[in-house]
Amino acid sequence: MRVGGVALHILVVGGAGYVGSHAVKALLEAGHTVAVLDNLSKGHRWAVPAAARFVEGDIQDGAFVKKLLRAEAPAAVMHFAADSLVGESMAEPARYYRNNIAGTLSLLVAMRETGVAQFVFSSTAAVYGEPAQWPITEDFPLGPTNVYGRTKLAVEWMLADFAAAYGLRYVSLRYFNAAGAQPDGSIGEDHNPETHLIPLILAAALGRRDCAQIFGTDYPTPDGTCIRDYVHVTDLATAHVLAVEHLGRGGGSKVYNLGSETGFSVRQVIERAKDVTGVDFPVREAPRRPGDPAVLVASSARIRNELGWRPVLSDLATIISTAWKWHKSRQGG
Repeated sequence: MRVGGVALHILVVGGAGYVGSHAVKALLEAGHTVAVLDNLSKGHRWAVPAAARFVEGDIQDGAFVKKLLRAEAPAAVMHFAADSLVGESMAEPARYYRNNIAGTLSLLVAMRETGVAQFVFSSTAAVYGEPAQWPITEDFPLGPTNVYGRTKLAVEWMLADFAAAYGLRYVSLRYFNAAGAQPDGSIGEDHNPETHLIPLILAAALGRRDCAQIFGTDYPTPDGTCIRDYVHVTDLATAHVLAVEHLGRGGGSKVYNLGSETGFSVRQVIERAKDVTGVDFPVREAPRRPGDPAVLVASSARIRNELGWRPVLSDLATIISTAWKWHKSRQGG
């Protein structure tokens, strides 16, 4: 949907990645125009639709980003270009502070110097740490338990300070667990290395891995495994369109959770995947990973009420079915 009948021009940073590429597709389908900036360290050139202009580059190159912003003159910037692996963040914190915090600061400074004042940020439920209860609302205490979550929270603080000092307007979207693929099979999840539960499970179902693994069976949950709230990636993409259109109408800065409001344990996801795929693949138990909270389940009431967001593909069977179609289509994995 265009804003006031006018198409917005959006710069999508990290638009060749998993969630970013789905957001680009959703923006184009809503009638907006898009330029994509990505360094292709983890994204894929083939994931960017032909209708979007692609530019290869890095947000830490401030002079380059300023030149690009002046050339594109976008109404807003969407930012997906972060490192996002919890375990890796604990082992390599310098990398995460450099890219996620210093890189975002470089991008925001370039925006300020070129007069771009609207920003949609890909944040995370990891900012909440270990909540004492759920579903989690946006007003819960913030206390990330891993480096990845701390870098995202630091950026949220940065955004609030830039808004107060410089007039930036932003929407920060705190994802729970992004999953699934385009229903038509055109784009989906393709990480190297892969660490997300559903694609790892499906790789086991396809015989591309020896087994699916459960990291930790002694959590304080009904079956001892972590519980997560899974939201379909196309539903996430729709939320980004609603967020940027909110800013385009002059809306103020907001923070929203994005989740399906339903939690599933690792064991439940594995059993549902066996049902969907028809494959009884092997499962191996392993120790906990550092930094993994026991339960993360969202309340998405705020974005539902304020922006009218409605996840339509985020039931677990649909998530797994669309991911299964995508992964089966990928030659060699």
